[in-house]
Amino acid sequence: MSQTSTAPDPVTYIQHHLHNNNLCSQENTIDGACSGFWTLHMDTIFFSWFTAGIIIFIAWKLGKNLSVDKPSGLQNVMELIADFVGTQVKEIFPGSNPLIAPLSLTIFIWVFLMNAMDMLPVDLLPKIAELFGVNYLKVVPTTNLDITFGLSLSVFALIIYYNIKIKGPMGYLKMFLFHPFGKWLMPVNIIMTTIEEVAKPVSLGLRLFGNMFAGELIFLLIALLTLSSFVWYIALAQLTFATLWAIFHILVISLQAFIFMLLTIVYLGMAHTELEDH
Repeated sequence: MSQTSTAPDPVTYIQHHLHNNNLCSQENTIDGACSGFWTLHMDTIFFSWFTAGIIIFIAWKLGKNLSVDKPSGLQNVMELIADFVGTQVKEIFPGSNPLIAPLSLTIFIWVFLMNAMDMLPVDLLPKIAELFGVNYLKVVPTTNLDITFGLSLSVFALIIYYNIKIKGPMGYLKMFLFHPFGKWLMPVNIIMTTIEEVAKPVSLGLRLFGNMFAGELIFLLIALLTLSSFVWYIALAQLTFATLWAIFHILVISLQAFIFMLLTIVYLGMAHTELEDH
């Protein structure tokens, strides 16, 4: 379903933009299209690594030009972000763990940058990619469940690790057996606590994916206004709607990065509390 010189219908246009650039083996194809668990979404991998590379470059640049007397504008911005994240950790996280603040800062900046790819015009990079023979290009990594659940499951692995480390294996088991209703309702406790624990990565992954996917879809719907014909007043309306939504979407992408970071701190803080305080 590649775009041609004639304007495609709205359904084709949206499906084209929501289709990943996939890579898979021959046995994982159906009718020539990649399908199955082992399908690699190459565009998602590329743009997630690209945004991670931006973070690495910024960190290298700051470390090379760090100055106490005459800080650069970039250093001032990063210090403000680091102070903001550090304040959240101090206010929410119980005790002390040297991993939590750097982890939270990395999550906040990385999720924000991946979300911010949604601020590029929806047809810009896909059209450039078509010049090089790439028919499909999905630009925003966080509109892909692979990325959002990859992040949330990584956080969940840390939650399990610190639960066992702080509470001990038996203490972690007791949390399932005796929380929240005591020893007389152990079967109910196991079900309730399992649901509570599983809900953590599910809510983290689905919340980020849902909000970013919806935002991308609205940009595509706005782009449809001038897809079939270009009339000045429709183009003006499109520009107005796109500008207003972009301004609002800046808040959305920032808020979603903040919520993901905040819940990470909260969940890891819960893992660091003793069973009696849980």
